[in-house]
Amino acid sequence: MSAVKVIINKELKVAFNSLLIYIAYTAFLCVTGFVCWFSGKNIFSSGQASLSNLFNVFYWTLFFLIPALTMRSISEERKDGTFELLFSKPIKTWQLIMGKFFAILLQVVICLALTLPYYITIASLGNVDHAVGFCGYLGLILVSGCYISIGMFASSLTPNTIVAFFITFAIEIGFVVLFEFIAELWGSGFMAALFTYLSIGEHFDAIPRGVIDTKDLIYFISVIIIFLALARHYICKNRF
Repeated sequence: MSAVKVIINKELKVAFNSLLIYIAYTAFLCVTGFVCWFSGKNIFSSGQASLSNLFNVFYWTLFFLIPALTMRSISEERKDGTFELLFSKPIKTWQLIMGKFFAILLQVVICLALTLPYYITIASLGNVDHAVGFCGYLGLILVSGCYISIGMFASSLTPNTIVAFFITFAIEIGFVVLFEFIAELWGSGFMAALFTYLSIGEHFDAIPRGVIDTKDLIYFISVIIIFLALARHYICKNRF
């Protein structure tokens, strides 16, 4: 695990020495701040301060933010030819994958931590169930884990970071929009149930209301493992 920690520290150092992370954080806070407080769909649109509205804003903003954070994760290593240098050291492929995954996840957690003033403001305006707040942030972290694993898989496919960004975005659209749309087209039956289950939104929606179901946790963990395994496969394939 020491190798994983080394990679996490290296990735965080590189990330926070880059202007990109600060642009991403600023954009995230500006967009969420505007939508939360000033837009027609602000958190008071239901007539009271709503945590559900707050977490929905974060959910959709992460949808666009995370592809920008993951697009360089593996693509840049391939483009710069640094994989050979990395693998000349006693580092296994899964350690590289896990190190990069947790480094990006920590960047997202820090970004979400910067939104705590929004949460505190809402809590000061009325009675807020802090357990629901905890569940909401937990749900966002789980969704982020899915997006990050998808982004790393996309980044393992190409040395072009822009292409990796759009591949990530396309797969996200599939999980967030397309599967739900297909389920509605089927209406009922096995196929409708299957595509409903595959939709990320189906598993996220209940969590900000304080409902954590084992099947939802299994879903998120499964998606993360599958896409990280695919990323590992393509790294190994291009390594030799």
